[in-house]
Amino acid sequence: MRIDRPAAGEYAPYFDRYVARVPEADALPVLERQRAEVRAAFEGIPEAKGGYRYAPGKWSIRELLGHVTDTERIFAYRALCIARGETAPLPGFEQDPYVANAGHDRWTLAELLEDFDAVRRTNLAMISHLDEAAVRRVGTSSGHATSVRAIAYILAGHVRHHLGVLAEKYGVSPAS
Repeated sequence: MRIDRPAAGEYAPYFDRYVARVPEADALPVLERQRAEVRAAFEGIPEAKGGYRYAPGKWSIRELLGHVTDTERIFAYRALCIARGETAPLPGFEQDPYVANAGHDRWTLAELLEDFDAVRRTNLAMISHLDEAAVRRVGTSSGHATSVRAIAYILAGHVRHHLGVLAEKYGVSPAS
């Protein structure tokens, strides 16, 4: 199975910022590698630092990881619906209310890491078993044409984006 790069019209222009972070010609190996990359980035963070916010009103480290996982769930649902031929438009979501209502600061970093890993493993199982027609299928999400293969690239790019934020704004990277 291979997930080729989507064309620009297969996703909302807003998501180009994520798709552009994945120059690879196949998103599937990237999605697989990110399980270990996310673990390496978050495992070294002391639990006491999990509530750290780099500025007032910004997400804590726990909330950032919880957001990544929630987004993973939402986009995987979209991929499933579109792959199965859903013709009804799929709704968007506003990330800040999701984070505010999730309660991720009540989780430990270890719990959040396990949750991400479980969600990503499940999504990989679903995505890697789709046929070519399903991967190329286009539906509507957030009012825009969206293909399953675009969602795979968006997921990979979203994780890369937030690992970058973690390093840049929170001072945390796998090497720290």
